[in-house]
Amino acid sequence: MATPLDQIPASVAHRAALLRDLPPGELFIHEIYRSIQGESTFAGLPCVFVRTAVCDLRCSWCDTPHAFTQGERLSRPAVRDRVLSFDCPLVEITGGEPLLQTEVLPLMTELADAGRTVLLETSGAHDVSPVDRRVHIIMDLKCPESGESERNHWPNLEALKPSDEIKFVIASRRDWDWTASVIAGHQLDQRFTCLISASFGDVKAVDLANWLLDSAFNRVRLQLQLHKYIWDPAARGV
Repeated sequence: MATPLDQIPASVAHRAALLRDLPPGELFIHEIYRSIQGESTFAGLPCVFVRTAVCDLRCSWCDTPHAFTQGERLSRPAVRDRVLSFDCPLVEITGGEPLLQTEVLPLMTELADAGRTVLLETSGAHDVSPVDRRVHIIMDLKCPESGESERNHWPNLEALKPSDEIKFVIASRRDWDWTASVIAGHQLDQRFTCLISASFGDVKAVDLANWLLDSAFNRVRLQLQLHKYIWDPAARGV
């Protein structure tokens, strides 16, 4: 049976090499911490973050490159128990790219079974259809300036639920024009919650706000990365 690692293009397969010998039942975890959810419709709420290590993409604006190679191996029960020990109702699985690790799927199910509201933040490059339907998926569609837009897995648009969210990180006017075309072409604002974020340091929030207001979109939501305004933008574990 093919795994997510088998679906990575050969030219970039080396980026996921650290996962190749990961034993069944284990995850490669960069960090687990409690902070304020900075994005999505859950923004502002206390949240436990499980950041998996390793990503097969290299977005130009990535703010967590330290997660590409740094982490520790933990059993799935150890990760679950550490998350539950925070006694926080909201949990996000992020990365890295969580869907590269098959144990993420049963982990999310176990957390949902334990009564947690589970969010999954994923790049959009991998199939989301196996994800437990109780999980709230927050999926990127990579814009051109990311350098990874060719990796968008477009069949995911048919696998998402109406309660899921699609995020666009905008690094230029070109990205905004592409985003507007994709949203309109697939009627995404009528099907899902669409979030637009300014790439921190590349686009001013006021410019993105004006582009949105000049458009015909009344159901697209502009968001700020709250954690980058509360803490130092380069701070980890927040």
